[in-house]
Amino acid sequence: MSDPQRPFGSYIPTPKQRGRLAIVKGQDASRWTDFYHAVLIMPWGAFFVALSASFVIINAIFAFFYTLDAHAYAHGQPATFWNAFLFSVQTIGSLSYTESVPESAYANVLVSIEAFVGIVYMGVVTALLFARFSRPYARVLFSNVAVITPFDGVPTLMFRTANQRGNQVLDASIAVSFARRVISREGIVMRRFEDLQLLRGRTSLFALSWTIMHRIDDSSPLKGMSLDDMVAQQVELVVLLSGRDETLADTIYARHAYRPEHFVWNERFVDVLSLSPQGKGVVDLRKFHDTEPIPDFSEIPR
Repeated sequence: MSDPQRPFGSYIPTPKQRGRLAIVKGQDASRWTDFYHAVLIMPWGAFFVALSASFVIINAIFAFFYTLDAHAYAHGQPATFWNAFLFSVQTIGSLSYTESVPESAYANVLVSIEAFVGIVYMGVVTALLFARFSRPYARVLFSNVAVITPFDGVPTLMFRTANQRGNQVLDASIAVSFARRVISREGIVMRRFEDLQLLRGRTSLFALSWTIMHRIDDSSPLKGMSLDDMVAQQVELVVLLSGRDETLADTIYARHAYRPEHFVWNERFVDVLSLSPQGKGVVDLRKFHDTEPIPDFSEIPR
């Protein structure tokens, strides 16, 4: 088998990079909507670092303007940049325990401007924090592998998903797209997507585990495809799950992708469902990704 990490004429993203769809070159990225979207998707650590940096920069700018006037404010300490910075922090934060007060007309105008900037800044920060906290996140787990195994005498593609929150996702639906590299009769290389027909693509209640199945019959694009064919055609299975979280009362989305190295032949998933002593359903996520060889059935050619 060829190394699945090496590209076959195109770029293959790493698992960490697959969370982001694409980078578009030649596009104007200075729009406010792009900035707002970037703020919403950045990690929490980077978000708070950016907030701290913007707070320091704003106060440093006002501190610089305060130092332009030696008599800008009455104070008991030298008119250094550090003291001006602290005065700016107290002004923008509406703190009243300072000994320094604006003295000149220049300082009063600057304080008025900074007070307005502080109101806008705090409002924007509050809105961004609320937007990030209120975003609906799906804690949906997908199996690390997808198996191709006989089911009711027909080769069947299977993978499974679980709701890690333990609550209920209402009217959940799942769509699976089969992507591969094809060459047309004219020699044009393109990426083709085909929707796979699922045995059950929608469930009214998704609470524990859900096994997704696709029969590999004559109408399936996977018919007769081996592992080498998948590698050569850069096959990728793109999964999108959506539903309404009963706790959040909002629509949640989750996506996952399977590449050739994630397919396993002639094995089945280990059972993870059981009942607790109280009669409630329990999903053992410790064995969620585990597979085992199938019993003595005819194997599917790899």
